Amino acid sequence: MHHYLIFETVGGFCGIAWNDNGITRFQLPTKDAAAAERMLLRRLPNAEPGTPTPDVLEAVAAAKRYFEGQETDFSDIRLDLAGQEAFFRQVYAAARRVRWGQTTTYGALAKELGAGPEAARDVGQAMAKNPVPLIIPCHRVLAAGGKIGGFSAPGGATAKTRMLELEGVHVDPPQPAQQTFGF
Repeated sequence: MHHYLIFETVGGFCGIAWNDNGITRFQLPTKDAAAAERMLLRRLPNAEPGTPTPDVLEAVAAAKRYFEGQETDFSDIRLDLAGQEAFFRQVYAAARRVRWGQTTTYGALAKELGAGPEAARDVGQAMAKNPVPLIIPCHRVLAAGGKIGGFSAPGGATAKTRMLELEGVHVDPPQPAQQTFGF
């Protein structure tokens, strides 16, 4: 049985879902509580509102601190990633080691896992399907050359950039395909 809670942060309304084994879903901020609930329930249609466990309360408090701009470490939060394929679980474990204010790339994570550079796309797929963004900090994983890359959460790459800026990481905006010479 999955339970969930919608809560407010300075960044907007978030959602969190859990079962007896740990946190299973996290919804990044939306503008209103109804949108956060709708997006969370789209992935867990049978979840019911519930009384948060101490672990869930800690994750909620950590998310609130994060969106206030306080350095936050989510690495001890207990997750339930059952149902995720083994390679994705390895990617998520590696991504959880990327700390506040640090970034890595899809290719670097693939290499860390002993896979070749061609596996960077698979790492990207794992990030796109991350069930608990923020807790598994997929926003800290960039495309080659430090480019922002994709972000499947509400707000897309803009939200990813904002989250990195909260952590003091400056990411250059995407460059136009063709640059003009200055003469």
